[in-house]
Amino acid sequence: MLFWKRKKDDSPAGRAGLTTLFGNEAIPTAQAPAEVAPEIPAPPVPEAVVPLQVVPEAPLPAAPAPLPTVAEEEKPKTGFLKRLFGRGGEGEPEAEPTPVPAPAPQPVSEEKEKERFFLRMKKAVQRTRQNLVGRMDTLFRGKKTISPEILEELEEILIGSDIGVQTALDLVEKIRQQVNRKLINDTDELKKLLRSELLAILTAPAKSISGRAVRSETDIPLDIRPYVMMMVGVNGVGKTTTIAKLANLIKREGNDVMVCAADTFRAAAADQLTVWADRLDIPVIQQKPGTDPAAVVYDALQAAKARNTDVVIVDTAGRLHNKINLMNELEKMSRIAGREVPQAPHEVLLVLDAATGQNGLEQARQFTKTVPVTGIVLTKLDGTAKGGIVVAIARELGVPIRYVGTGEQIDDLTVFSPEEFVNSLFE
Repeated sequence: MLFWKRKKDDSPAGRAGLTTLFGNEAIPTAQAPAEVAPEIPAPPVPEAVVPLQVVPEAPLPAAPAPLPTVAEEEKPKTGFLKRLFGRGGEGEPEAEPTPVPAPAPQPVSEEKEKERFFLRMKKAVQRTRQNLVGRMDTLFRGKKTISPEILEELEEILIGSDIGVQTALDLVEKIRQQVNRKLINDTDELKKLLRSELLAILTAPAKSISGRAVRSETDIPLDIRPYVMMMVGVNGVGKTTTIAKLANLIKREGNDVMVCAADTFRAAAADQLTVWADRLDIPVIQQKPGTDPAAVVYDALQAAKARNTDVVIVDTAGRLHNKINLMNELEKMSRIAGREVPQAPHEVLLVLDAATGQNGLEQARQFTKTVPVTGIVLTKLDGTAKGGIVVAIARELGVPIRYVGTGEQIDDLTVFSPEEFVNSLFE
């Protein structure tokens, strides 16, 4: 999936009937004609030259022609120059210029979007590709047969890429069985088998231990508004920046977005969200530090329903997974959201730093036991050589990867695609 699917059919101006035939610009309103000032006659121009008295016996040479006046200099050129600039010949009436309508913006095709996403993903997993596939190519160079030593070294490479110990052992065992049955005979076939197994893990049906898993926003009926997304995670993983990127992504698809600053434990959190909201021109609902976060969620949902907002993104305090009281606060916010909007929160996204590796996986385990996490947002994927954590999360937790951060810019957040991720690793 390359786009956020809960996209409106028309822009807000289009639904109100305020668009022209040429796009979404507002229809200009009629204005009263400006009063025309009375024309003031120009003063007469004095004669430039006084005619001379001509003596018949000795005629004098003709006087030089008078200098052209300003009015004569501003006369349009005729003849060749006029034809040269496309205005016709002398004596021909000037043709009215034909207005050329501005070309309508061409929508980006799905193929170009897929290519663009593939290039961004390939750049993001560059270090992971060097650590995983690059080391595999070095291992397989000059070797056609698959020996037990190759399989042992392959197991070490998989574990080193943070795929996880159990996942690496299972993958190597499947490869060993295929080799023993003579189903694969060389290293090229081994790479193809490994590629298909990784894709199968990432596309397997989600079986979250929390009981909920959302692979797409279309899993929620489209008539439910606002669509509530709650962001959870520890401090330092890039949660606030991810909220801004996600809001920008959803707004770019034609949806009205509102941010709820429910992290009232840290005074700077609301300030950071306000700065991002001003840059993106989206509203933010906040209260003074120390306020009950559930009360802020209630106010935000009331405001969203009054304004007919499409999506509400709720920021929460950076909770350590061993803080029971903070986890209880999350549950309270979820209850308030579900009371105000059916099935809310529709998504609970856990933000993880890809560079933390197995520590991030342990955070995810603890969060999913306490909070009904529905998906993962993996940040800083471009800055780590251990992107195999994507596979470990999908296999061990059964929680789908929803979004990945591919850079530091506001547009560097994309919807995760298992196919493109695996292709980026092996191509």
